[in-house]
Amino acid sequence: MTLNEILSNEELRRNEFPVAREKIFLAHAGVCPLPKRVADAISKCANEGTLGDQEAFMINRLDDARKLSAQLLNCSAEEIALVGPTSLALSFIAAGLNFRKGDNILIYHDDYPSNVYPWMALAAQGVQVRLLNTRGLGVIRPVDVMGQVDENTRLVALASCHFVSGYRIEIEKIGKFLREREILFCVDGIQTVGAFPTTVEHVDFLAADAHKWLLGPCAAGILFVRRDLQEKLNPPIYGWHNVKSPNFVAQEKIEFRNDARKFEAGTHNLLGLTGLIAAMEMILEIGVENIAAELARKRAWFAPALAAKGFSVLNLDAKPENASSITTIFQPGKDLTALHKKLADAGIVASLRADRKGQNYIRFSPHFYNTDAELQRVIEAL
Repeated sequence: MTLNEILSNEELRRNEFPVAREKIFLAHAGVCPLPKRVADAISKCANEGTLGDQEAFMINRLDDARKLSAQLLNCSAEEIALVGPTSLALSFIAAGLNFRKGDNILIYHDDYPSNVYPWMALAAQGVQVRLLNTRGLGVIRPVDVMGQVDENTRLVALASCHFVSGYRIEIEKIGKFLREREILFCVDGIQTVGAFPTTVEHVDFLAADAHKWLLGPCAAGILFVRRDLQEKLNPPIYGWHNVKSPNFVAQEKIEFRNDARKFEAGTHNLLGLTGLIAAMEMILEIGVENIAAELARKRAWFAPALAAKGFSVLNLDAKPENASSITTIFQPGKDLTALHKKLADAGIVASLRADRKGQNYIRFSPHFYNTDAELQRVIEAL
């Protein structure tokens, strides 16, 4: 199945993405609807689970999940852990590192809470938590990071794309700068993995759940931990799977597994991972580069069209490397709750979000299978 086939064949599109039969779904930066093939894979796994040991039908596919994740992130399968929610994965990183007296970390306070609270909690250990200053909501430039770290900065934790503004950071530039200074770089990749190339050559840790741009089920996420850091990162959890237990017999000494599986303590979310595999196979079949190009093409005309309707559009003039599919509108001082409801009543699903000052926003986040005709209907509805 190709991107062109999906967008040129409405019957195929509606069959593969059943949500398109009922509504215009433009909230993939929130929680996505499942494609048919993903739901079918989960259903098949659940049905097989009625015939015996449910784990036996799926356990051999866990390596497939790691290999597909590694293909998406351009890393090795041994660097991938299947841990579920992004919040849990980031908490593993924050709780598993050993910090020294005087260390500081740099975070963005207006990031999604999953990538804020695990790091804020480190203040109780004496770690100085610094809050990044930016010139706009989610607008994090390499120069901003470069100017706000010092010789005591141990780690920088950022999102690959801001969940409200849709601003994508330049991971490679920031990562190279931090690597040269031996500063760890942790990325919340949930808003780009599956939509834009998100590789980890210059990243130390990355977490991403499946329920946004990967078009997978909730709590079926991935965690990347760079190979040479795995020994230094000790998970705060222990179980039969991540600690060596030959023949399921507890040993006298705790020894973790020798790869990223050391972060997988117990039984896996088998149904969720079945859906994740099907979703990643679809994303790779269509091609992330193709998806990214299509999303960029859509935004190039959709954002100016929204501005022409009299709305302010966050990052309207963002450079291509900083633009995403997230297109967010607002009107200063106005509550957009009623407009959001009117869109919903018209069968248009968008997200209502707010910033720290209480300004409301309507966030549109179309995926590759959304058509130009659907976006044009949004313009007309507004």
